[in-house]
Amino acid sequence: MPIYEYEPVNQEQGCPRCRHGFELIHPAGEPPCAACPDCGRPVRKIISRVGVVIKQADGESGRVIDKIRTYENDGMWSHAAELADSHAAKSKDSGLKERAMDNYKKAGMDPS
Repeated sequence: MPIYEYEPVNQEQGCPRCRHGFELIHPAGEPPCAACPDCGRPVRKIISRVGVVIKQADGESGRVIDKIRTYENDGMWSHAAELADSHAAKSKDSGLKERAMDNYKKAGMDPS
């Protein structure tokens, strides 16, 4: 269920709970809360600040990962494995190392 934030319509008249804002959890389809659960004074729903983090690969890593994906899509497992393995060693990316091991296996090679 979503968390909604509320603040009093009149900051000076709020109780200790609503004066500084409060959160309520309720189903998305329900109408917004109109009054503070403690003091009954009018409140309004506020728009919350949201922090978003998008992880993007740097230019070189992005190009290498695209090339690995192309090799995989073309069934060139040994090429994909070698490229992933060498780039994983440089970047210390354990996920890419696992991908290389999987590609070695698909190529019929012993990854060890």
